[in-house]
Parts: sequence; structure tokens; C-alpha cells
Amino acid sequence: MHLVYPAVLAALLFAIGVYGVLARRNAILVLMSVELMLNAVNLNLVAFDVWLRDTLHAGQALTLFTIAVAAAEIGIGLAIVLMVHRNKGTSDIDRLRDTAEHPDSPGHTPSDGTRTDDTPTGEKAEATA
Repeated sequence: MHLVYPAVLAALLFAIGVYGVLARRNAILVLMSVELMLNAVNLNLVAFDVWLRDTLHAGQALTLFTIAVAAAEIGIGLAIVLMVHRNKGTSDIDRLRDTAEHPDSPGHTPSDGTRTDDTPTGEKAEATA
């Protein structure tokens, strides 16, 4: 087996994954692009394991670990994306970046403890039953 074919395929997959991470706005598509890059790495690991004829099959063992890490990453990543979508109403990365609090936004507490709006910092709302 020639090593060139799986190496070129893995390079193409990795390049498509990098493009997906850099160009996509949706967080789920970014996670899918990361998975595509991990699969390109897995393809390289298995191809070099076959090409080197390793008796311990270290490339295949590392591929199993990579698949386990990828599964954990996609599980945690999807959970985070779903929670952000529930709280903010969108999974668009640019909109999420825009909703972050800025130092000049109303309600921001500077380091000296004073607030920029009319709400005092020491008072808390009391619940009446």
C-alpha cells in the first residue's frame, strides 16, 4: 500500500476541518469541523501504523484513545452549546461574542465598587411573603 493516498486524503480532510473552524458561525458546525480534523489524525495514525508494520500496533491504539477523547469532547461540547442556546437563544458564535458584558455597558461594576447605573451595590431585594 502506498502511503501517499491516505496521507493526501488526511491532509484534505484536515484542511476542510480548519476551513470549517475558521469560516463557520454556528457552534455545532464548528464542533463537526473539529471532529473532521480528529478523523484526519486518526487516518494518519492508522496509515503509518500499517506502513511501518508495527508489531504493537501503537498507531491503532492511539487511534482508539483519540476516538474516546473525541467522543467525550463532542458530548461536553454539545452540552455546552445546548445550554448556551437555551440561555441566549442562539448558537451563532458572533452573536455570543457580542452579548458579552463590556466595561462601558450599563450595570458594570468598576473595581472601586461604584456602579454606572442607579442601582446601589449594597442593597439586596427583600422577599416578602
